[in-house]
Amino acid sequence: MTDAAPLPTLTPGPDGLRRILRATRTIAMVGVSPNPVRPSNYVGRYLALKGFRVIPVNPVQAGKRLWGQEVRASLADIPESLGPIDMVDIFRRSEDAGGVVDEALEHLADRGLKTIWMQIGVHNGPAAERAQARGVEVVSNLCPKMEYQRLFGELRMGGVNTGVISSKLS
Repeated sequence: MTDAAPLPTLTPGPDGLRRILRATRTIAMVGVSPNPVRPSNYVGRYLALKGFRVIPVNPVQAGKRLWGQEVRASLADIPESLGPIDMVDIFRRSEDAGGVVDEALEHLADRGLKTIWMQIGVHNGPAAERAQARGVEVVSNLCPKMEYQRLFGELRMGGVNTGVISSKLS
């Protein structure tokens, strides 16, 4: 048995990722979980704490609240009164990402959609091509939380920021 090939990463590079994160104000997060130990929950919570408006999208949780926002059943259910949606962050399987991208392009392209971001482990080449053809930038197989931390100095060599620096031997 051979190992599967690693997923490709679409990325504009560190400067492009910084540009995307600086320009983004509102993120629709598809596939969010209310369970605080699930990655979608702590990524959304972190981004909300950093000042992003994170609109959670999950049909099973629709009507509940996370991070001060009502959970929406779909991207189409995000009311125009919430203003522009800069980014759609996808916490779904790669094979499901195409449908999310198509829904985003149909319902959010005229509302300022600039970026489709597919989380770590998520890549869908045809969907990425459809988004890029419409002028929407695509990032795949990366996490905006981790990239924010890496690019804006919140991660250290070990991947965590403990706030404690010591060279003391125990």
